[in-house]
Amino acid sequence: MTHYLAKRLFNGKAILENQYLSIDNGLIHSLSDEPSSDNYQTLEGILCPGFVDIQVNGGGGVLFNQAPSLRSIQTISASHARYGTTAMLPTLITDQLPVMQRAADAIAESIAIESPGILGVHFEGPHLSVPKKGIHPKHFIRSISDQELQLLTRSDLGKVLVTLAPESVPVDVISDLVKQGVMVSLGHSNADHDTTLAALEAGASCFTHLFNAMSPLTSREPGMVGTALLDKHSYVGLIVDFHHVHPINCRLTVDCKGTQKVILVTDAMAHVGSEEDSFGYMDTTIIRENGKLTVPDGTLAGSALDMASAVRNCNRMLGMSLADAVTMASHTPANFLGLTDKLGSLKTGKQADMVLLDEQLNVKKTWIKGQQVLAQ
Repeated sequence: MTHYLAKRLFNGKAILENQYLSIDNGLIHSLSDEPSSDNYQTLEGILCPGFVDIQVNGGGGVLFNQAPSLRSIQTISASHARYGTTAMLPTLITDQLPVMQRAADAIAESIAIESPGILGVHFEGPHLSVPKKGIHPKHFIRSISDQELQLLTRSDLGKVLVTLAPESVPVDVISDLVKQGVMVSLGHSNADHDTTLAALEAGASCFTHLFNAMSPLTSREPGMVGTALLDKHSYVGLIVDFHHVHPINCRLTVDCKGTQKVILVTDAMAHVGSEEDSFGYMDTTIIRENGKLTVPDGTLAGSALDMASAVRNCNRMLGMSLADAVTMASHTPANFLGLTDKLGSLKTGKQADMVLLDEQLNVKKTWIKGQQVLAQ
């Protein structure tokens, strides 16, 4: 058993002072303001629940599409642990079926060996809208097939999230996917309000990177953005790097949806955790300049954002409390995934996924299942 004294600790509801916690077999065994041992390590800073990222395309110089393997998953996970991410859904961008199958096999292998921090998989596409494709390759965007339905409903992939455009997938298919345990998120879509609402009624429960690659809110048509902001039940992913979404629209989203429905996501590419500024992708190159990722024609191409930076941006630039910012990075995504019994807060019996932040909200230490995976 390992014992710590956290000088400050955010348990998921409040920031507490001088909290003693003991970790045993990957779980928080005890947590109180009284020591259970004389032999403990003092943690200076703010101890928080580990961050949960549901949209991670790559990291550490690796893009999941380019190398869909167990080794790539482990590299991506280790790279993001440097920034406080303790659990994630590796994300495959629109690709051909054999690549999807290899990615699924790699995820299944990762789940089987309990690779640290891997919860399942996010398939972002390929059933999208061509007018809102972003950098997703047009020639791979297609209607959903029986083979893809079988892949999405495999029982060995952990949590499965699929981003689709509701105008491209019938509502009965969305309903069937949800009934079989697949989480459906709406995005890369030009759908109007009625089409979006029908998908929500069929069981879709999230919107992928709100505002980006979706029909906008206008005076005479709410579009997907307006429908998402008004809906009280769905979640929204939000990329708070201020390249994807203006700060005012970030605040608007939180004011409309609340911190219990806004999920901080990175949409991270291979650049995160790497010193390289240029990586090949399909038949193009993704270039980082001043923290912004684009392809040569200027189209945004994912992000170079990490979760700790997203939390800092919410706290410093949007004026949100640290508690609210961390909630959107931890409890809210855990709740969306149905995993609050394990993740998203620091309480007795929960998994010891933790991140220690300094006063500038930089990551000092990260633990996954009680095992320290980063120390700076």
